[in-house]
Amino acid sequence: MTFCAVIVAAGSGTRAGPGSAKQWRAVAGKPVLRWSVETLLTAGAKALVVVISPGAEADLAAALAGLDGWSFVLGGATRAASVQAGLEALADRPGDEPVLVHDAARPFLGSATIAALLAALDAGADGALPALAVTDTLKRGVPGQGVTTTTRDGLWRAQTPQAFRRSTLVAAYAAWPAGDEPTDDAQLVERAGGEVVLVPGDPRLLKLTYPEDFAMAERLAGAPRPTRMGQGFDAHRWGPGQSVWLCGVEIVHDQTLIGHSDADAGLHALTDALLGAIGEGDIGDHFPPTDPQWKGASSDRFLIHAADLVRAKGGSIVNVDVTLICERPKIKPHRAAMRERLAQLLDLPLDRVSVKATTTEGMGFTGRGEGLAAQAIAVVEV
Repeated sequence: MTFCAVIVAAGSGTRAGPGSAKQWRAVAGKPVLRWSVETLLTAGAKALVVVISPGAEADLAAALAGLDGWSFVLGGATRAASVQAGLEALADRPGDEPVLVHDAARPFLGSATIAALLAALDAGADGALPALAVTDTLKRGVPGQGVTTTTRDGLWRAQTPQAFRRSTLVAAYAAWPAGDEPTDDAQLVERAGGEVVLVPGDPRLLKLTYPEDFAMAERLAGAPRPTRMGQGFDAHRWGPGQSVWLCGVEIVHDQTLIGHSDADAGLHALTDALLGAIGEGDIGDHFPPTDPQWKGASSDRFLIHAADLVRAKGGSIVNVDVTLICERPKIKPHRAAMRERLAQLLDLPLDRVSVKATTTEGMGFTGRGEGLAAQAIAVVEV
């Protein structure tokens, strides 16, 4: 079954962070747009129009260098205007020929999805789109206020490409109220009274919107991720007390560690290791000891903050390793609890968390019982 295609690549993609628009960025060494163009051409698209914004001609030429079988047209101020520009560029194609309208920001289009869409049109549908069932519990409300639970029965997450007979989609756009922006092309055909059916979506067909989406795309593409390592060191002196916090576990002891927060040297060292791995300074930059709000604070908060920063950069923690340096208290009886607590705080499997202890054989400030030290290493993929 012959078909043509329109790829909308005119957006600025500001939510994707600084840099070039997302359709020109690389995923696994290939521009995002090129992934879909190659798939559609391989599937047999007889005509393929890429809709771009004015001034993006050089980016387009670089992204599709060496490929034949495509053309381009300049888009409009809205997605709907850009799709119509693409359809107009296909005006010489047969009216009953299927046209697939696709967003450039969805790079992992598969041949099975294309085949399912064309089969739905061949079976008589006026339109077809891939969709995934909503599996998460849905809540309606405003952050910080009360919420209500909304049923997810019958709800689907729409993807692209969406397929229609070209004349059907052109007529639906002509009948659409001026000044009203449709959410997608299927909505136009629905409003015009056409039958739009769902075909199985593909979880890999995610839309790249935010910076962290690109990290996910690299993983889906099977590209190796850069690995970074950070190290941390912390030390606190002993003082009067009845217990000490180490690696998130309270240990009964005849002394305590002195510090502005709870003086958990293990968590402090590990927090610095995570921050160092992603180039985000040290614990003092984020939680200054001069700030009274951190007086006596649980160091759990510091570690969770560092882990959240790793994830905000699209990264993941591979493993962590903490070494406690002291003569007393004995660490071995508490080591299992420490590992479990760190695994819980970092949301890691237990076998990716290590806690060890050593002495300095009576040498130095730890050997003399003046204080305790901790060092940590963290490995992250970003």
